[in-house]
Amino acid sequence: MRRFFISAFLLVFVMLAACGPATTTTTAPATTAKLPAEINVARLKTMLDQNENFFLLDVRTPQEFVQDGRVAQATLIPLQELEQRLNELPTDKPIVCICRSGNRSAAACDLLRSHGFEAVNVAGGMRAWKAAGYPAVVGP
Repeated sequence: MRRFFISAFLLVFVMLAACGPATTTTTAPATTAKLPAEINVARLKTMLDQNENFFLLDVRTPQEFVQDGRVAQATLIPLQELEQRLNELPTDKPIVCICRSGNRSAAACDLLRSHGFEAVNVAGGMRAWKAAGYPAVVGP
């Protein structure tokens, strides 16, 4: 009987020890606010107006970029070229991706996240940007 109590005590002790306090590790400073996985065009406009530190990536085709209008601060890397051109992207700030409607830029975000980048999609893309009346650059 004594052996049973000792075994039970040891079992309970081991179980409690295994359930010790969890520790949380964070690598980002507490003052750095992470962006959500997706933002709307109003948030993008605010980020641009406040000169927030991010890289705006347009993943449409060169023809769309020039003819359909673009956000002035955007850099073009078409989605089909993105994986081969990852070395052109900054690693020290978030990358905000935009396309025509938000679909290709969502795919770009998935690709970028799989390579360790912090990537944010612009919901609605350039269609939503123009519908909101925000400025777009047309031409080369």
